[in-house]
Amino acid sequence: MKVIGLLVNHTKPMAQDVARRLIEIIEKHGAAARIDEKTAETIGRDDICLPQSEFADHVDLLFVLGGDGTILGFARQFAKTGLPLLGINIGHLGFLSEAEPQDLEDSVKRVLDGNYCLENRLMLEAQVERGGQVIYQDLIALNDIGIVKDRFGTMVTNRLFVDDMYVDQYTGDGLLVSTPTGSTAYSLSCGGPIVSPHIDVMLITPICPHTLHSRPLVIAADQEVRVEVTGTHEEMVLLVDGQDFRTLENHDIIRVKQAAYKTKLIKWRDREFYEVLRRKLHNAP
Repeated sequence: MKVIGLLVNHTKPMAQDVARRLIEIIEKHGAAARIDEKTAETIGRDDICLPQSEFADHVDLLFVLGGDGTILGFARQFAKTGLPLLGINIGHLGFLSEAEPQDLEDSVKRVLDGNYCLENRLMLEAQVERGGQVIYQDLIALNDIGIVKDRFGTMVTNRLFVDDMYVDQYTGDGLLVSTPTGSTAYSLSCGGPIVSPHIDVMLITPICPHTLHSRPLVIAADQEVRVEVTGTHEEMVLLVDGQDFRTLENHDIIRVKQAAYKTKLIKWRDREFYEVLRRKLHNAP
């Protein structure tokens, strides 16, 4: 029997209703559902409760109920487990999601029938060095690692190296190192290119650079990025997927490389990346 773990963003208005309906459909089709303590308490299903820390040993895949931010958070949390994720959008854009609340029955059938494919999405790993010592490490991102200013009216200067070769110096609001998955997120807003998730590369995108010549870079996924950072008022942060942050100081060194593991996203075989791109970002049919 296939066991499906549900990860629910309870801040979404539809979360509890969708979770209840989804569990009913899963059980109707002969599979089992598992939910964490908070979800079990909220919807009254203690009989299928399982701590998230035990999901890796007892479930076959994960259904994530929320928006893109919810998927990013759980992708980082479960990255080392290798569990496939299916995003069910009860958020806003839902670019990473594959299903909508009105598609629950069809989505469960597809998954139980094996009528899907897995996309192995590149992840990033960052560490921060200060005074020759590693102070932060194992910072994992699915979308991007940002080195950014922490206060309006200030600037950050980033000296960029790729595989220890000096590239350039960027002064502005910061610098982004992104995956192809993240190319449609913050990087896109900063003028970066859209990159197919089927290729493994890293993007380096300046954020509001105070220059006329700065352009985004695309480098091989097996290269290492090194950034030496200084700020006019020493108010800088390292952002992980725009959700987690670490405070930076002048002369900190940030190293970014591809992570040892990837996020496995469940995708429908009859749905193409460019169709999603057109529909989600261009409001086209």
